[in-house]
Amino acid sequence: MAADYAYVGVFLVVGLLFVVVNVDVLSRLLRPSNPQPEKSKTYECGEDPIGISWIRVHIRYYLYALVYVIFAVETVYLIPWAVVFRELGLFAFVEMMVFIAILFVGFAYAWKKGALEWVA
Repeated sequence: MAADYAYVGVFLVVGLLFVVVNVDVLSRLLRPSNPQPEKSKTYECGEDPIGISWIRVHIRYYLYALVYVIFAVETVYLIPWAVVFRELGLFAFVEMMVFIAILFVGFAYAWKKGALEWVA
């Protein structure tokens, strides 16, 4: 039984060594190295940057993005459920309504807290 675990351990070590050798060692040997200040400059859509690249972003944008991600995840669960809705029955319908109710409570909370107001 210990030999079975030894096989797994050997394959794990060989796999990790393979990844490290290919990613680190071979990439250092094969890639071109020609550092220049122009290559280290911040690049945005073919335009030269104006000002510094490190700016502060208001936390409201992050909150807005998180709310968007939450509702995008809802869509990921809702669309496949809708496709097979007739085959799932009443129990799956009730489960999805509970899921949507929880998301609606989260949406109402975010709305009440002002997280959805873009400019305030």
